[in-house]
Amino acid sequence: MIEQMKTLVLCRAFCEGSDTHTKYAELFHKLDINKDGKVDILELQQGLKAMGMAVGGGAEEKIVAAGDTNKDGQLDFGEFMKYLEEHEKKMKIAFTSLDKNKDGKIEASEIVNSLKALGINIAPDHAKTILKSMDADGTLTVDWNEWRDHFLFNPAANIEEIIRYWKHSTVLDIGDSLTIPDEFTEEEKKTGQWWKQLIAGGMAGAVSRTGTAPLDRLKVMMQVHGTKGNANMLTGLKQMVKEGGIRSLWRGNGVNVIKIAPETAMKFWAYDQYKKMFTSESGKLGTAERFIAGSLAGATAQTSIYPMEVMKTRLAVGKTGQYNGMFDCAKKILKKEGVRAFYKGYLPNILGIIPYAGIDLAIYETLKNNWLQKYATESANPGVMVLLGCGTVSSTCGQLASYPLALIRTRMQAQASIEGAPQLSMGSLFRKIIAKEGFLGLYRGIAPNFLKVIPAVSISYVVYEKMKVQLGI
Repeated sequence: MIEQMKTLVLCRAFCEGSDTHTKYAELFHKLDINKDGKVDILELQQGLKAMGMAVGGGAEEKIVAAGDTNKDGQLDFGEFMKYLEEHEKKMKIAFTSLDKNKDGKIEASEIVNSLKALGINIAPDHAKTILKSMDADGTLTVDWNEWRDHFLFNPAANIEEIIRYWKHSTVLDIGDSLTIPDEFTEEEKKTGQWWKQLIAGGMAGAVSRTGTAPLDRLKVMMQVHGTKGNANMLTGLKQMVKEGGIRSLWRGNGVNVIKIAPETAMKFWAYDQYKKMFTSESGKLGTAERFIAGSLAGATAQTSIYPMEVMKTRLAVGKTGQYNGMFDCAKKILKKEGVRAFYKGYLPNILGIIPYAGIDLAIYETLKNNWLQKYATESANPGVMVLLGCGTVSSTCGQLASYPLALIRTRMQAQASIEGAPQLSMGSLFRKIIAKEGFLGLYRGIAPNFLKVIPAVSISYVVYEKMKVQLGI
């Protein structure tokens, strides 16, 4: 009762002489389902759904986290009003940045030009579809009130953040990190949010790779040794357990996890440098330039950590007792084969980045744009699950195109560790595999590789979201 009286007093103070505050006060009371003077995440979810307000995935959690100053997991009326007032200021800046002719309304041409400046090309009809999702009075223009009402409970606070919902988020890691990294906004760089995202992504990648390590090692074993007779994946897993016990299923995973941090850091640093080289006079980066910069960044990152890739393969195909950990492996390779051994398979690895990144980016953009064309009226953004779905499909297609080169790379990395195996070049290996195993021989191990994608993405997503909450992103 006391809490409710406090709420009413605050409500009157805020609402006097202000239609906006009156509207927000009414919203608060609608959302406060149990009438305890506070709104929690569940009440936000239920209330917004009942009022037909579409928000992106996880928006309710972000709203509470942003407005909850006393950290009790709920918003009282004061916190609720303060959040909306601060959010409204940010929405006003975003609206103004789109309203190029300063007439107080956003038109389809302004949406097209604004998105083009951010590297996203859409047709005028698509821009009209986006407008219709916000246009309450049927004028095919959006004024400030319509914009504010549409984005009121969307945590995206500026145009860049809104557009980021439509972009490929490669912070999530499934172990095949050749994709083009996302740009961090200037605000994220200034506030330090970028390093928190990298930490969250790194932790998600570590847990994800560890969870799917048995399938990853099985893939490497099949790439190097092929399959005998009617042997299948289950048989391969049983043979690995028989040879080295359950722990052997994770052989090589330590190196795979350790290389996440330096590889990710190098990729984002290099991408930032290459972007500056390819940015046009207008200060914008087109899709082609983004692809080139991303491919070069991937190549730079791979070059910096490639010796760890070789060690991961050697540990994965090694027999029990052959290597006593990563450092012992490195010492034995250096002593027996020299420094050049740490870059065996480097050429096919670098060549594989181009088809992987190109196909991944092209298919992702196509799927994303098709989704926006069909469903833009339902929400301002497709949500993380749609983006993950698009990313999974595009990554899979990229892997199909580049897999033969990945297989050649792995065999070249492992050749010296197999007794009696000749040290063949990339071209010689291609010819030998096709002659001996046929074209399908270039795709040995692709089944466990694809089998790990869904659990890897799922684990990575869950851990990433939990880490974001812990880090306050």
